[in-house]
This record gives sequence, C-alpha cells and structure tokens, in this order.
Amino acid sequence: MTSVSPSRGRLAWPFDRRLSWPWTITWTYLGLVLLLPLAGLLIRAAGVGPRGFWEAATSPVALSSYAVSFGLAAAASLLNGVFGLLIAWALIRSRFPGQRLLDALIDLPFALPTAVAGLALSYVYSPEGWLGAPILKATGLKVSFTSLGVAVAMLFISLPFVVRMVEPVLRSLEREQEEASWCLGANSTQTFLRVVLPQLMPAILAGVAQGFSRAVGEYGSVVMISSNMPFRDLITPTLIVQYLEEYDIAAATVVGAVMLLFSLISLVVINALQVWGQRYQGRAS
Repeated sequence: MTSVSPSRGRLAWPFDRRLSWPWTITWTYLGLVLLLPLAGLLIRAAGVGPRGFWEAATSPVALSSYAVSFGLAAAASLLNGVFGLLIAWALIRSRFPGQRLLDALIDLPFALPTAVAGLALSYVYSPEGWLGAPILKATGLKVSFTSLGVAVAMLFISLPFVVRMVEPVLRSLEREQEEASWCLGANSTQTFLRVVLPQLMPAILAGVAQGFSRAVGEYGSVVMISSNMPFRDLITPTLIVQYLEEYDIAAATVVGAVMLLFSLISLVVINALQVWGQRYQGRAS
C-alpha cells in the first residue's frame, strides 16, 4: 500500500517522482565532485598498510609540520576570536567615518587569491618592506620567513570568520536586556560579561573553529611568507607538496589522509557549536 502525505494529500516519497529526481541529482553530483575524490585518497593511503601508514603519518618531519600548522592556527584563531569580537562590536554598536569601507574590507581575505595575500604580506613584513624597514629592522624582530610570518598569514585569512559569525547574533540582541541590567545596578563591564558575552559565545566559538580549520589548511599565503624549512616553519600542506615533488605519492596521501581526518573532526565540532548556539539562543529567548 502506498503512503499518502496527510499535509498535501498526495503520494509521499519515495513514490513521488517529483521528490526523487532532486535527490538523485544531488547524490550524483556530490558523489562525483566530493565523495569520489575523498574515497580515492583514503583508499590510496590505506594501500600502504597499517605499518607504512603509521610510519609516514608519525615521521619526525610530519610531526613537526603538525605542530607548526595546528599550534599556530590555534593561536591565530584564538587571537582573532578576541579582535574579531571587537571589530564586530564596532561595526554594529558604533558609528564612525569609513564604517562601510571597513565592513567591505573584512571580506577581502575571502575574495583575494591566497598567493596575492602572501605576496603582499611578505613585502610589507620583509626587512625592506613598509613595516620591516622602519620598525621591525630597528627592533631586530623578523617576521618574513619565520614561524611568526606563518602566524601573521593565518591571522589574515581567518579574521573574517569570527566577525561574520558574531555580527548577526549581536545585531539580534535586545538592548532591553542590557538596560535592565543597568537598572539593577550592574556596570557596563558586568553587563557585558554576564548578559551579552554568554549569548555571543556560541557564535564566537563557531567562528574560532572555522578560522582554525581555514588556517590549518592554508597554503598559498603561508608558502610565500615562510622559509618552508623542516623543523622550523614548514606547514603540513607544504610538506604534502614537497612529497609530491619528490614523487613520494604514498607519504603524500598518508599525510593528506591525516589532514582529511582532522577536517572531518573540525566539521563535527563546528556543527555541534552551531547547534548548541541555536539551542542556547532558543532557551534565552
């Protein structure tokens, strides 16, 4: 017996052809574009065997690249969590000259090619650059071709995530809650920490997680500003490229599989934070 949809009075899926063909096209497209390449990577990495996989994934140069990529990405995303919140607050709660221009520039790392971003950063922070010559060179601080330069590149490309995640939540907050807190005797700092910040925290954490994932996988801008030396400032995506240049396909696919596993874990964390934020806002309202 066929099932009938009580809401629309017609045959329900999967007997409804009008509902089946979009699913067919969706899964076919995702299979060819997304699932098939990822499955090929995992199958190629598994072909080296458990021992070969473990040796390639935990080699000293690979572990060093993990430490550089994950450690600097975590530091950059956390720092952007603080300053991204400040920027979002200024864009929503303040009015100042050039505000619209600043709002548009926030999205520039999304549209700018990563190689162009790396070229601009390496020029500005080089010893002969705009900042390098008058400031960095005088203080003896070196940014280009160091791990500090890698962190600067990660800060640049991951900044928009926190800003764009916090903005809609901050815009939707009711000012009456803050006014009620002031009427009850709380000062501005107490109101922000106890009333505003808890409601923004899910969006901040989601933005930090997205920025972290983006920074870990960054290649174009980082490779231009770092020395790409093992055990110094070599990141994992650059290590994969170096393996490919050496025709070590097995090691490249194994390290790529490790990065893929991390990406899946990051995706689960980001979705969990977004669901938690929606539930928190629903309870708060």
